[in-house]
Amino acid sequence: MTLTVYGIPTCGTCKKARQWLDSHAIAYDFINTKEQPPSRATVAAWVEALGSRPMRNTSGQSYRALGDDKQTWGDPEWIDAFSRDAMLLKRPLFVKDGQAVLVGFRASEAELNEILNP
Repeated sequence: MTLTVYGIPTCGTCKKARQWLDSHAIAYDFINTKEQPPSRATVAAWVEALGSRPMRNTSGQSYRALGDDKQTWGDPEWIDAFSRDAMLLKRPLFVKDGQAVLVGFRASEAELNEILNP
């Protein structure tokens, strides 16, 4: 199993997720989305797997700067926006064996074990 975690090193939620993975001895690669933004094709695959709504970082400045028309956007507009500004993506985003499986880090311990353990 390969697990990749996308996020930002200074993000508190990303830090918690990485600590949890380390404490459970789960190997993973970490991709800093500020330094290595995902491609449009990658973002499109994530949206197909998870939907655009759960992937929105609604608490960030980038989201607030989008304006009110974002309320009417569908997946294609969100894919474009996520591709242009990775700060719009909720963090962390987990990809297991090439498939996006979880965004954010609010699942229960049992759910996390089921989703993220090999």
